[in-house]
Amino acid sequence: MKMRSKRRKLEIIGVFLLFMGIITVFFNISYSKTKTEFSEIIGGLLTETPSESSIFTEEDIVDLPLPVQKYFRHCGYIGTPKMSYMKAIYQDVDFLFGKDKPAIKIDYTQYNFVKEPNRIAYIDSSMYGIPFEGLDSYIAGHGSMKGVLAKQFTLFHHTGETMDKASLVTCLSECLLIPNVAIQDFVVWEEIDDFHAKATISHYGVTASGIFTFHENGEMLSFTTDDREATAMDGFSEKVKWSALCSEYVEINGIRRPTVLQAIWHYDDGDLVYFDGKDIVIEFDYELTART
Repeated sequence: MKMRSKRRKLEIIGVFLLFMGIITVFFNISYSKTKTEFSEIIGGLLTETPSESSIFTEEDIVDLPLPVQKYFRHCGYIGTPKMSYMKAIYQDVDFLFGKDKPAIKIDYTQYNFVKEPNRIAYIDSSMYGIPFEGLDSYIAGHGSMKGVLAKQFTLFHHTGETMDKASLVTCLSECLLIPNVAIQDFVVWEEIDDFHAKATISHYGVTASGIFTFHENGEMLSFTTDDREATAMDGFSEKVKWSALCSEYVEINGIRRPTVLQAIWHYDDGDLVYFDGKDIVIEFDYELTART
């Protein structure tokens, strides 16, 4: 009996180790359905995106609020090519899913487009040693936020009117990172004072607004809006003031670009910095083409 019991225990341990080995191999397989979906969407958007052939001029910005004009000049855009899309890469971002949630590190790859304010980002991370991936997108008027665990299991997939508006206002918050967006017809500007300007974006029947704040030297410091809801993994949403902060501008190829970006929820009981990205790399289509 003792020998049989011992053999049984060894069999159970063997099966467990085999199972763990299979799981480990599976987690380390390079193929990812979510990453493939991201690549296919990007491929389609790039195919549909017309190339720009003109440059930024003073005439392009003459009707913009004065602090926005100063931003274009200070950052060196006047006389440079207009972009048709932007790629931004963030690595080792400190990220929180919400209040009282543990922080994780994520890599975040993002594309923004000009003629249509499309935006899509791929999130690569892990939770408790298990791969976690995400897709954050706004395409053809539809916002979406999806999280996938272990490359197979969808933890959440939020869509609908709340996500449409939240994703659209995110595009607006980044319009000065890819400033050809800022002079498109779907963005309307209002002057406030020497350091603030209001922008409103309208697309597919949805409208969202926010306030940009600028440094006296012309750098854009922040964007703040009431038109974005905080959506938890379980789908619960609540209206919370939201800000995106830019800092640590560095000149690259004659253009000054921020290398630090933070996203903040301003809750009544205190601010939550849930996205803290440093050493951001921002490149435009003409730079990416020249590099390849």
